[in-house]
Amino acid sequence: MNTATGTRLRSPEELARIDFEMVVRRLADDLAFGSDNSLFMGGGLEYASSRPYQPGDSVRLLNWRLSARTGQAFTKEYEALKRTNVHILVDTSASMVVGSTALTKHDIAVWAAGAIGLVAQRRLSPVAIIGAGDREVRAAPSLARNDLWRALEPLRLPDRAEGTRLSERLGVLLAHASRQSVIIVLSDLHDPDAVSMLRKAGHLHDCAVIHLQDPSETGALRAGFFHGRESETATSFLGWSGRRWASTDEVRRDLVRAGIDHLHLGTEDPLVPRLRHFLESRGGLARGTR
Repeated sequence: MNTATGTRLRSPEELARIDFEMVVRRLADDLAFGSDNSLFMGGGLEYASSRPYQPGDSVRLLNWRLSARTGQAFTKEYEALKRTNVHILVDTSASMVVGSTALTKHDIAVWAAGAIGLVAQRRLSPVAIIGAGDREVRAAPSLARNDLWRALEPLRLPDRAEGTRLSERLGVLLAHASRQSVIIVLSDLHDPDAVSMLRKAGHLHDCAVIHLQDPSETGALRAGFFHGRESETATSFLGWSGRRWASTDEVRRDLVRAGIDHLHLGTEDPLVPRLRHFLESRGGLARGTR
């Protein structure tokens, strides 16, 4: 899988920590590149007005449209509002690890969580990374970069024996979130109770689901019959590679009816362009922030 700049991503577990953090920063830069700065402000800041450019103003805050129309440089100003927390749930269960492409669903979930989390922090939205597998990774929303890196670090290593706890983690989050937040879920949604719990979350919070899928789950391999084992229950079965193992249309309909934004992201898809378009279509990290 390539980034927007053509850099080929590797599995997060293959990189030293300093290299992992460097790639996340590059992904965050690519994700925000060329977009209206207010688009990724999240709920923490709101565009107020524009004023004439003054020496020392950041180029990132230039109002390019107004400047082009008037022939004079203008800078955007923002009003500080109550900061909106961003909770990113990363499914690290065994089904996220198996796959037929260079990067697994788990790899993409970790890269996407890091990039979205860093963009949100840069735009002054506190971020919490929550592990949605067996391993306990949970932190309070924070603007500190070190807190983001510490939360991501244990998630980089895949575990082929890990169960899913997505619905359970959502339940705990709903019980403890004291005010409306942004909740972003990165998962293949193999947890049978995940969609119903997401419906509950959608009534209280601004929710978005990035639904990850491998081509083998859509019947795209066409490799004949095979003996397989379910990754999380260890149940053996005889399967046919042309079978469509998961229905994304049904999941999408359920989530849309609940008012939850949904992105279907295949492991063969370009990560950054798809993510950027998704965030733009919903108006930013928090819906309606433009």
